[in-house]
Amino acid sequence: MSGDGARDFDFFHGRWRIDHRRLKERLAGCEEWEEFSTRLECRPILGGAGNLDEGEFPDRGYHAMSLRLYNPDENTWTIYWITSLSRSIDPGVTGRFTDGIGLFLGHDTHEGVPVLVRYTWSDITPAAARWAQAFSTDDGRTWETNWIMDLTRT
Repeated sequence: MSGDGARDFDFFHGRWRIDHRRLKERLAGCEEWEEFSTRLECRPILGGAGNLDEGEFPDRGYHAMSLRLYNPDENTWTIYWITSLSRSIDPGVTGRFTDGIGLFLGHDTHEGVPVLVRYTWSDITPAAARWAQAFSTDDGRTWETNWIMDLTRT
């Protein structure tokens, strides 16, 4: 990861296989996970000021993408999630990498319940990475991890 953060997501450019583990129900005390795999491709945009990835979820019947934009004044990235199901941009999560771990936070709702959303990027190597999403309904005192992606470069 670079000192100013502008190139922190360069590791993600290229093609990936993703093995997903996602809770079947969120914020419901569910402990049952669904597992599936997808593929995506990430590329830089805006002369390196951001990147965009897109993947297909054929077993789920939709496409999804993430847009990441770097703010040099704040030394932060904001990540936006978009799917063909909602056809809208979810509220962004903002953060940075510290000691090889990316931590990004933002406010959203899940089924009408206000949540603090956390994305964590970790275990980053040239060939692999891990992403996890968690929700908190108590402003970050407790978290429910509800989606984990293990990424392998293809």
